[in-house]
Amino acid sequence: MERKKASDFPQELLSLFDTYVHGGISRRAFLDDAQKFASAGVSAGALFEMLKPNYAWAVQVPPDDSRIVAKRVDVPSPQGNGSTKGYLVRPAGTQKVPVVLVVHENRGLNPYIEDVARRLAIANFIAFAPDGLTSVGGYPGDDEKAADLFKQVDPAKMQADFAASAKWLKSLPDSTGKLGAIGFCFGGGVVNKLAVSMGSGLDAAVPFYGLQPNAADTAKIKAPINAQYAELDTRITGGWPAFDAALSAAGVTHEGHIYKNANHGFHNDTTPRYDEAAAKEAWQRTVDWLNKYLRA
Repeated sequence: MERKKASDFPQELLSLFDTYVHGGISRRAFLDDAQKFASAGVSAGALFEMLKPNYAWAVQVPPDDSRIVAKRVDVPSPQGNGSTKGYLVRPAGTQKVPVVLVVHENRGLNPYIEDVARRLAIANFIAFAPDGLTSVGGYPGDDEKAADLFKQVDPAKMQADFAASAKWLKSLPDSTGKLGAIGFCFGGGVVNKLAVSMGSGLDAAVPFYGLQPNAADTAKIKAPINAQYAELDTRITGGWPAFDAALSAAGVTHEGHIYKNANHGFHNDTTPRYDEAAAKEAWQRTVDWLNKYLRA
């Protein structure tokens, strides 16, 4: 299928799809409401197909790239769902390097997130992307099925699975002991929660368009935070000023970046909401931030 851009669609339709992705409406309701954007030869169903992810577009680093070594692993999570499966990627070689947890969106460990882990590995980090859907069979290869599965997992236990994954990753023999975390959408919120719960146990965090903690929880954060937001994503970006103020009040080193005319999910290169310029700039900031605080 031809790759479409956000500019190929009315912003109202993109916002409607965002509401669907985040569980605000059903697929049926999306199709009903999208009917007004349909035209000759382009049905509401066809619009849905254009807007949903095409994971073939996400492969920036092939799984068999000679610069990396990737494998599937199981991580114990006694406080969560018992164990968590995930995707561990490291640079080829034997040197100790910093580690980075990669937390997925609200669909589980999909091919886009796996590629993000590989991108970190070629930037000389060990990356681990856990699958929050492990307890219900794992990411099923279909985003709609994944959305249904997501509702079946206890949120507190899933958060505990991510925390267990972070601690396991930090303690790996080839880890330097410096731990970073990045996450996208739901995963951005998870990263903010990890920054609260882990305190000085987390050394750097880069949440992409993630829900922010309240001021009392923000005061517990020790990790330097570099938050990435989309200008058109008012639902999430609207929470940044209060988070910024709370981080400042708590003396937390932080930056926040709002990308002009970008939509929620702008880093995800599998949908039309992808914004190449914003994604590249945000990724460079991510790698620079991790390098600065994990290699010191």
